[in-house]
Amino acid sequence: MELRRVVVTGLGALTPIGKTKDEYWEGLLNGKSGAAPITYFDAEKFKTKFACELKDFNATDYLDRKEARKMDRFTQYAMVASDEAIADAKLNLDVVDKLRVGVIWGAGIGGLETFQNEVINFAEGDGTPRFNPFFIPKMIADIAPGNISIKNGFMGPNYTTVSACASSANAMIDALNYIRLGHCDVVVTGGSEAAVTIAGMGGFNAMHALSTRNDSPETASRPFDATRDGFVLGEGAGAIILEDYEHAKARGAKIYAEVVGGGLSSDAHHMTAPHPDGIGVIAVMKNCLENAGLKPEDVDHINTHGTSTPLGDVAELKAIKEVFGNHAKDININSTKSMTGHLLGAAGAIEAIASILAMEHGVVPPTINHSTVDENIDPALNLTLNKAQKRDVKVAMSNTFGFGGHNACVLFKKMD
Repeated sequence: MELRRVVVTGLGALTPIGKTKDEYWEGLLNGKSGAAPITYFDAEKFKTKFACELKDFNATDYLDRKEARKMDRFTQYAMVASDEAIADAKLNLDVVDKLRVGVIWGAGIGGLETFQNEVINFAEGDGTPRFNPFFIPKMIADIAPGNISIKNGFMGPNYTTVSACASSANAMIDALNYIRLGHCDVVVTGGSEAAVTIAGMGGFNAMHALSTRNDSPETASRPFDATRDGFVLGEGAGAIILEDYEHAKARGAKIYAEVVGGGLSSDAHHMTAPHPDGIGVIAVMKNCLENAGLKPEDVDHINTHGTSTPLGDVAELKAIKEVFGNHAKDININSTKSMTGHLLGAAGAIEAIASILAMEHGVVPPTINHSTVDENIDPALNLTLNKAQKRDVKVAMSNTFGFGGHNACVLFKKMD
């Protein structure tokens, strides 16, 4: 069976540094930090008092008030980003065969704020079980793609992938394969997350996963820097329209890039820590290259997982050197989490969008906040530090890893 070619025809982004794909791209190029003191709740007693929140986001600017009240923020974000991506793809909903349009979404946690608030309300009550009738449908992780399909009438495959911070990358790979195998013509894919909550911040603080640089939030996310001390929690959504190449060509769609491969692996090592030798990361990048039919020397740019944790950054760069050998020093490597923070289940989606736009515009966004060299990192690697760099990117790789040892890797190629 000959596999179909799959292309990207639409993008949508709702991020801490820009509420549209164009604003997001401008924020990336300008090295804008999305980190600031938390405004959603009083974080005075928390170890970490800052995050990358969505600034000035009002759901009713985009959604009907009654509908918005039935949605957790992670679903609201999904609706906004997917609307932008569908409009960007110029997908004619009156013409497209909706039985062949799927929605495959990623969320690592889902409706955490809804769950938190309902439990707090119950605990503060007299023991009478008074719960919002929308508690469960607001909370469940699969409700975001469900709502996207209901709004647009898409009747193809519809579900959520959950693999912690690799969730939306997993969703993209599933979407790629559904189209490759001929099961769909179009898939709305991506991911959303809204974990900047009392429970989210408290939980990640308890794990010692977050930066505690409260005196300088905007510089706290500092991947590859010797003084990094943990990730900065972010929120938002990224949506990508994947489409069969022939289907896209027939309707005259703009094509951003071709999706040429996806790889998956597991560290099989630890609940939260990466394998120190990066064996799972080595495997996932090799799997992805093999799946794409590409050689290591074909890759021009890698958007790393690069969370700004002491162990993770070093392990990933070691793996890149192992896979790419001497070519590693010729690759523009970066971490856009230095600007957006870590969007957990949505990270793979917004970082894939950054990789696609780098390819389109011929510029690789910077890794900001780097000031101190880490002696454990090879200085020959080009980490695109502090300033964007012009680069003709023909092939871009996006890496995303999740707690539990989940590794996902996606490869994009400029169309001939």
